[in-house]
Amino acid sequence: MNVLRSTFSSLRNPNFRYFWLGQLLSVMGTWIQRTAQTWLVYQMTGSALLVGILSACQFVPILGLTLIAGSLIDRFPKRRILMITQTGFLLLGVVMTAIVYLKVVAYWQVLLIAIGYGVLQSFDTPTRQSFVVELVGQKDLMNGISLNSTVFNLAKIAGPSIAGVLMVQFSVGFCFLVDAISYLAVLLGLFLIHQTHAVATPSKQRIWRDVLDGLRYVWTHAEVRLSAEMMLVVCTLNYNNNVIIPIFAKEVLHSGAQTYANLLSATGVGSLAAAILLSYLSRYGLQRNLYVAVALATATLQAAMILVHSYALAVVVMVAVGFCNMAFLNQSNASFQYDIPHNLRGRIMSVYVLLNQGTTPIGSLYVGGVMDVAGGLWGFPSCGFLALILLVPVLWYHRPLIHQWRVAAARRHSHA
Repeated sequence: MNVLRSTFSSLRNPNFRYFWLGQLLSVMGTWIQRTAQTWLVYQMTGSALLVGILSACQFVPILGLTLIAGSLIDRFPKRRILMITQTGFLLLGVVMTAIVYLKVVAYWQVLLIAIGYGVLQSFDTPTRQSFVVELVGQKDLMNGISLNSTVFNLAKIAGPSIAGVLMVQFSVGFCFLVDAISYLAVLLGLFLIHQTHAVATPSKQRIWRDVLDGLRYVWTHAEVRLSAEMMLVVCTLNYNNNVIIPIFAKEVLHSGAQTYANLLSATGVGSLAAAILLSYLSRYGLQRNLYVAVALATATLQAAMILVHSYALAVVVMVAVGFCNMAFLNQSNASFQYDIPHNLRGRIMSVYVLLNQGTTPIGSLYVGGVMDVAGGLWGFPSCGFLALILLVPVLWYHRPLIHQWRVAAARRHSHA
């Protein structure tokens, strides 16, 4: 009973509970939409590169807008911002549903809608990340971060599997309809949240000065800077499953939509296991040794995919990749949020989102081009090997700090 109470401690707060449940249904709809959208474009074009361009279009706006969004997030109540962005997602979902059902969908239309999603995500994602501490407080922050990650991964498990069933039993268009309806859940959750004092810090500075303040904090605080540098490598190269897996499923495993959905769900299973484990371990603080290990492990596992040619082994490796990816992002998120000034939270978390999602276009275009030239087998390995090469100098430069983490972890274990 104590284990359960510790693992889910932040859900005792009703505001966070409303937010968490609403996000669960909404993000599940988003994963249904992403799975169906990727499969639709690949069926329309037959090109890995064009699938990569689709992914890039959704994330390029994040690259250009997220840092500016971080400054605005600190200036206005976060609940209000989320109401606006979630309504925007709902409208885009309705448009996507309509053009597919009316059979007028074209590749360029899907790209424009993806750009619209990207613009909204530039504001939505850093707001959601920085909103958690307002709902749970500093005491339950680590647990709230972990459970917020669990939402994403519960949806990541169920969403692609549901999308596979819906595409087979109904149609691709039905998946987009389900996505549109799912945004009503998070809007209801936001409506039920009651905040006595919404956190907002009006600023008389120009926005670009606010942006520089956030970047300066990340650069001058060694632990956050190391997290940022590792994220730049790992998130650019090792988070391109949506681009790689459909081509891997077709060209290497010689299968279709259900295998694609199952492999995505396998990464979700591993991610969920990591999220639950880290929710329990959150009472012990940041898991620094685990942080470095999973960064190296996810790159190594993806490099090893060069040897994987069977469905069963691919599922096993994807579970392990999902575990490492989730553990890495969980600890990155915690590292960025831990003990940072409230008036800078939106700006600092916008850097986190920029590194987490804004670098995706680079990785998507890179791996899409590689697979168009070398084939689907080289998607994962080309990212894994390059990530390992780039991580070595980063970890070597920060080795004194990493040594401090190991010493601190050993002391904690000796006192336990």
